[in-house]
Amino acid sequence: MSELMIESDVAAVVQAAIERHGKKHDGLIPILSEINHVFGYVSGEAFREVRKQLHDPTEQMYVAESQLYALASFYDMLSTKPRGRHVIKFCENAPCHVVGGKAIWDTLREKLNLNNGETTPDDKWTLVTTSCLGLCSVGPVLLVDDDMYGNVTPEQIPDILEHYK
Repeated sequence: MSELMIESDVAAVVQAAIERHGKKHDGLIPILSEINHVFGYVSGEAFREVRKQLHDPTEQMYVAESQLYALASFYDMLSTKPRGRHVIKFCENAPCHVVGGKAIWDTLREKLNLNNGETTPDDKWTLVTTSCLGLCSVGPVLLVDDDMYGNVTPEQIPDILEHYK
């Protein structure tokens, strides 16, 4: 979608996000989240547009692009590069690992032919690890888009993936 992202589209999305969340520092993550949701990631153009629209000398509001990039690259829910239509987040934390997480990870990598952070050539899937999804009691856990799967076994992976065809 990055080729299709026209400057005015970015400006309109940023403006709408700022109107919803305000010109305050505590609105930065919701603003970036909204941009990420619309475009699938936060582009360099989006960082520049957020900085430009938030800059307000009368209120002494200034946000550096580097600050926005730091936020976007820190949080797993945000991406600074395009991702697939479906993002699989796999919990790699100890509780999931001890109940069979490695077998799930290996099966996902084999079925999708991806490593962590990679996207399939058809832009359908992106596979990423995360340190915790907060669902330790039902590990191993994975999240596909907004759908949570707990107590996952390697045998379930093909059916889970098939659900998104």
